Amino acid sequence: MLDTTFYLAAINLKGRRCLVVGAGAVGLEKIEGLLVCDARVDVVAPEAVAEVEELARAGSIEWHRREYRDEDLDGCFLVIAATADTELNTSVYRAAERRAMMVNVVDVPSLCNFILPAIVRNGPIAIAISTAGASPALAKRMKREIADLFGPHYADLAILLNGAREWAKATLPTYGDRKEFFEGIVNGEPDPIDLLREGDRAGVERLIEGAKSRWTTSSA
Repeated sequence: MLDTTFYLAAINLKGRRCLVVGAGAVGLEKIEGLLVCDARVDVVAPEAVAEVEELARAGSIEWHRREYRDEDLDGCFLVIAATADTELNTSVYRAAERRAMMVNVVDVPSLCNFILPAIVRNGPIAIAISTAGASPALAKRMKREIADLFGPHYADLAILLNGAREWAKATLPTYGDRKEFFEGIVNGEPDPIDLLREGDRAGVERLIEGAKSRWTTSSA
């Protein structure tokens, strides 16, 4: 799939019904990824690893303990096939394509109309890494390195900046003004990330309040 240019998007799955076919170790990984995004997860598989069984007992997922049927796709937003059965995976892909659904067959790029990048998550920050299916191993290495580079201080800064969004919307009249306000904080001196690395959260709060004050004065 190296000749395919993917449209990268962040999808809101909250409350949406998503299906996972297969409940082994790989299926569990995909189930957990969907649950993190607050999806409603249905699982179809005659057998499951212990962790999937526990999620079903806890009510976190709905497990249909049987073989897959094409009608299992009805009402679903997307489907992930995570089985070792090539014929079954192909059947899931074809049935999903007929419904114009999003479908991913794990580790078979030719049977996917979307792929799952490696994700680095830290608070509100999510960074996606994709090699277009060329090398999951390389994506995992990049994930480790990016996680080290963009640590919890970036998540802390995102949370602090989010706290100023309502003020900016109410006070700064144009998109350009709001962009300049936030970029002045993020790229200004002192560096807010350096302050957070030093444990000086109050210093970042002062930076934000100072920027608000300058904008309020200049527009008066």
